[in-house]
Amino acid sequence: MFQNPNDETIAKILEDAKTIAVVGLSDKPERDSYRVAEYLQRHGYRIIPVNPSIDTVLGQKSVPSLRDLDDPVDIIDVFRRSDALPAVVDESLTLSAPVIWAQLGIINEDAAQTATENGKTMIMDRCIKIEHSRLLRS
Repeated sequence: MFQNPNDETIAKILEDAKTIAVVGLSDKPERDSYRVAEYLQRHGYRIIPVNPSIDTVLGQKSVPSLRDLDDPVDIIDVFRRSDALPAVVDESLTLSAPVIWAQLGIINEDAAQTATENGKTMIMDRCIKIEHSRLLRS
């Protein structure tokens, strides 16, 4: 059974990260993905939108898929359905990103097993904005 890293590990991940790829980032301000990415930007993170349906969001050019990233990322933050997580994890295995973060409500045990077996840190069913606010109170 999958277990998320402890608070100390999550806090260290958030402290060390500089660039976050946001898979499924919407350009609609009312969507959770937009609000979370906007929060992350305000707290100094560089955001790279990953969404084939949009050109830019929050002033950043979107890439269609993780394969299209030109720059290394520290966290892959996933706003997709749970059944889409295995494909995102598989795609992430070609990247150096050490952390895959699946937002609230996104859980897939098989994807988590694949990620951890391939040396990735997996976080599921947690909101990166909530965890940042809770653990790093800046």
